[in-house]
Amino acid sequence: MFGPIHNDYAEKSRETIQKTPSRFQWICGNGNAIMGKKHYWQSQFRMSKIKRQYAFNALHRSKIIFYTKANLIHNTAEFFWLCENAHLTVSLKGMTMGDGMWVGILDSMLRHLIRDGNLRLTFSDGSVRHYGNGGEPSVAAGLHDRDLPRKIILSPEIAVGEAYMDGRMTIEDDDLYSFLSLAINNISKHGHPWFRKPLLTLRHVGRRLQQFNPVGKSRTNVAHHYDLSGDLYELFLDADRQYSCAYFANPDMTLEEAQEAKKRHIANKLLLKPGMKVLDIGSGWGGLGLTLAKDYGAEVTGVTLSREQHALSNRRASEAGLSGRVRFELTDYRNIIGKFDRIVSVGMFEHVGVPHYEEYFRTVHNLLVDNGVALVHTIGRCAPPGTTSPWITRYIFPGGYVPAMSEVARAIERQKLFTSDVEVWRLHYAETLKNWHERFMANIDVARELYDERFCRMWRYYLIACELTFRFDRQVVFQFQLSPRNDAVPLTRNYLYQSADLPDADAPI
Repeated sequence: MFGPIHNDYAEKSRETIQKTPSRFQWICGNGNAIMGKKHYWQSQFRMSKIKRQYAFNALHRSKIIFYTKANLIHNTAEFFWLCENAHLTVSLKGMTMGDGMWVGILDSMLRHLIRDGNLRLTFSDGSVRHYGNGGEPSVAAGLHDRDLPRKIILSPEIAVGEAYMDGRMTIEDDDLYSFLSLAINNISKHGHPWFRKPLLTLRHVGRRLQQFNPVGKSRTNVAHHYDLSGDLYELFLDADRQYSCAYFANPDMTLEEAQEAKKRHIANKLLLKPGMKVLDIGSGWGGLGLTLAKDYGAEVTGVTLSREQHALSNRRASEAGLSGRVRFELTDYRNIIGKFDRIVSVGMFEHVGVPHYEEYFRTVHNLLVDNGVALVHTIGRCAPPGTTSPWITRYIFPGGYVPAMSEVARAIERQKLFTSDVEVWRLHYAETLKNWHERFMANIDVARELYDERFCRMWRYYLIACELTFRFDRQVVFQFQLSPRNDAVPLTRNYLYQSADLPDADAPI
């Protein structure tokens, strides 16, 4: 199978043919390439370079039969030629000159990226190309839109994600897990080719504007994701609706057990006592706040910007008979006034945005009592500062960003807060997302009734891509324990893993 991988010429009508040579390159499925030059005023094909071996010699002058039907408005053309003595026929129909160029650039990009595993890719013209070393995973995919190569070059995350959602890119047996495993693992190892780096740099330059999240915009961003039908989240979350990383202290734990272990671990880090006032920033559907009130005797104020979460949280508190000890408010954390013994924030910091990090930790400092303790649990990257996938920004978490530890630490240091403990969870979120995806697939028919097939494909893409980013890329979970004082928590972590009563946080050290 042959296809163009480089064109820098424009077809001209026979009336306006000029003596301008055209250079082109053709490549076949086994990797052999022919590069040549054709002069329009000559009815011949001159080989100028041959890679590897063919049944004919370099510089062989072959008579050709050449036919062109050009559409000058759309710059489309059909080509047929036969190299005499070479027993070679090449045909390309229905592609523009630009199509060939973008296919060529995409081919170069994929040869750079896909080195481990195997990708068999069928283009819209029927040509098939292979990438990788032939190992596992082995994936076959098809592009059914001839404009996809251009879109993938300019914005791979958006183009591939949308093409899968719309059915313009299909994967054999719909094996999305293997496809994304192949892509994410190779990108993590080999990085982007050089010609993609200027676009990535531009994205990085604009990230502060993209992550500018004042109160009004934050409310809109939250509604985009968290105000979806409550029935959707019942399809894949645990009964307590914990929509953050579970803590698999034992690999055999169920999702429910691991989510309970997460809440206990956080409560231990907070060194709670009955009657303590606790602020839960980004309280979700209320599960953590209800646990801290019921099992630890805390007086909890939870804040959320999601109307769906706010309504359900207060209903749960009422049904549990805890309305006197826990309340949930529909407001931004920046609007809270008062002092709290403890502050906890789980899975919310990803929505703050880099321009607001200092504001966030300044608010935490101002709301804590002098010997207070805060626990901030967030997805993070074990890499320098970066950007958010534009597909995630558009479809899943507008305004969201996964911070580098250096970005968080810099903001903390400027607010007179001691970082008393930092813990990094690695593959716990990968296992959490795996559980969520399995549960979602078990209920996908219900999801289709709630939304449609395109939404289900989007949600699958989101859950799998996030899981594999934790498995193969440099994404983890950070837990920062903070206090205005350096003696507010014990000097060692022993208290976290003792079954006995927690130590007195006010006791001298």
